Amino acid sequence: MVTKTKFSPKTEHRYQIAHLLRRAGFGSSSDELDYYDSIGYEKTVEELLTPVNITRMPDSLITRYHTETSATMGPYGGPTEWIYRMVSTNAPLSEKIALFWHTIFATSVTKLSGAIPMRRQISMFRDKGLGSFSDLLISLSKDPAMIYWLDNWTNHKDEINENYGRELLELFSMGVGNYSEKDVKECARSFTGWTVVNGDYIDAQASKCSFQPYGRYAWQFQYLPEDHDDGEKEFLGEKGNFTGEDIVQIICKQDATATFISRHICNFFLADEVPVTQWPYEAPNNPKLIKKLKKVYFETNYNIKEMLRVLFLSEEFKDRSNFYKKVKSPSELVISVMRLTDKFGNGPRLDARNVFLAMVNMGQHIYNPPTVEGWHGGLEWSDTGTLVERINFCSEQFGDTESPGVKKMVDSLVSRYSETPSDFIDSCMEILGSIEIGEETKKTLISFAKEHKSEESLTPTDYVKTMLQLITTTREYQLC
Repeated sequence: MVTKTKFSPKTEHRYQIAHLLRRAGFGSSSDELDYYDSIGYEKTVEELLTPVNITRMPDSLITRYHTETSATMGPYGGPTEWIYRMVSTNAPLSEKIALFWHTIFATSVTKLSGAIPMRRQISMFRDKGLGSFSDLLISLSKDPAMIYWLDNWTNHKDEINENYGRELLELFSMGVGNYSEKDVKECARSFTGWTVVNGDYIDAQASKCSFQPYGRYAWQFQYLPEDHDDGEKEFLGEKGNFTGEDIVQIICKQDATATFISRHICNFFLADEVPVTQWPYEAPNNPKLIKKLKKVYFETNYNIKEMLRVLFLSEEFKDRSNFYKKVKSPSELVISVMRLTDKFGNGPRLDARNVFLAMVNMGQHIYNPPTVEGWHGGLEWSDTGTLVERINFCSEQFGDTESPGVKKMVDSLVSRYSETPSDFIDSCMEILGSIEIGEETKKTLISFAKEHKSEESLTPTDYVKTMLQLITTTREYQLC
C-alpha cells in the first residue's frame, strides 16, 4: 500500500516564509520550508542573518573533479567553485549578499591576470558584506582586483588617475548629482599610493607596478607613503590632509549614500527598480521603506545586516503585493533549480561547467559583468533569446529523474496521482517550495493534465515529471 506524502497546510505564514527564502536565498524545498515554518518567520530571519554551523561542499572534494577551481586559471574555475558554494551551502544569505555586492562593485576577471584576485574579492564580499558599509568600502578600496580593475595602481601623487575615485562616488556609494568634479579629483588624490604588489615577489621594482609582471600570482594590497599626496584636500565640503580611509568616512555619513544603498537593497531584495542610471530622474518604488532603512543605516553605524533585518521584518516585505515582483537573475534561477534537483547531492560532477555555461547563455557571466555598471537586471534578463535558454534549462533539469531531488519529488507526487488535476498541480507547487501561479496559467496546466493523464503511453512517473517540467517553465516560475 502506497502512503501519500503529507504536505503542510498552505497558510499565509508559510507563503511569507517561502517568499523570504526566495529573496534572502535561492528558494527552498518543501522539507526546508517545513523546518522554517516550524520555527516561525522571525526566527527564520535570524537564522538567515546569523547562521551557525555553516556547511557546504568542501573545496578538497571539488578540486578532485575540477583542478581549475584551485588555481582558478581558466575561464571556468572561479565561477564553478562559486556555483558549488551557492548550491551546497546551508547559509544561503552569505552567498546572496556576495552576489548582491558583485552586482554593484562590478569587477571583471577579463582585465585581471587570473581569477585568484576575483575569488578573493568575492570572499571579501562574503565576509564583510553584512557588516558596516564603511568597513566594506575600505576593504574594497584595498582589494587588489578592484585596484587593478579601476586602475588605482596607476594613481600617483604626481599624476592622478580619477577612475576609481569617480566610480566610488558615482556607482559604489552616492550616485550622479551628489558630488562635483572637484570632489572626484580630491577623492583620487586621497587614494594615491594605494596599489598592489605580488605576494611572492616583493621588492622595490615590483612595487612600482609599472607593467603587468605578475602573471597569475596572487596580488596583495600595498600602501606606498612616498607615492601618496598628503597635501590638504577639500572633499564634500570638508578640508583636511585626507587619506582614503578619511574619504570613506566622509562618504558614508552623507544622506545621498544612505539613500543610494537603501535603494540598492530594495532593488535587489524587494522589487525590481529601473536601472541605476535612471535613479536621478525616477523616484523609488517604496520611498517610505527607503526612509526607514536610511534611519537604521545612520543609527547602526551603516550596518547592512541591521538594514536587512528591518527590511525582512517590515510589513512592506511581507505584503503579498510585493511577491513575484522580481525577475530571477540567471544565477538565482540556475542555483534555485540546482538546489531543488539536488544534482550535486552525491558530490561534484564533471559536467558542472555546463551549469555555468547555461547561466552565461542566459545573460549572466559571474566574474565577468558586462561593464562597471554591472547588470541592469529586471526585465532585461528576459528577452526572446534568453527566455528560451531559461525554459530549456528548467525543462532539462526537472526532466532528469536520476537527480536525487527530482527522484524524491517524483516519488512523492506519484502517490498523489489519483488527485484531481487542480489538486495535483497544487501539490506540485507545494513540493517546489510553495510557489504560486496565476489563474490563467493554472487553467492551461489543468487542460493539459486532463488531456494527457489518460494516455496509456504516459506512465504515472512520466505524468509527474511532465507536470514538474511544465510548471517550472511557466512565466511565474521566472519570477521570485
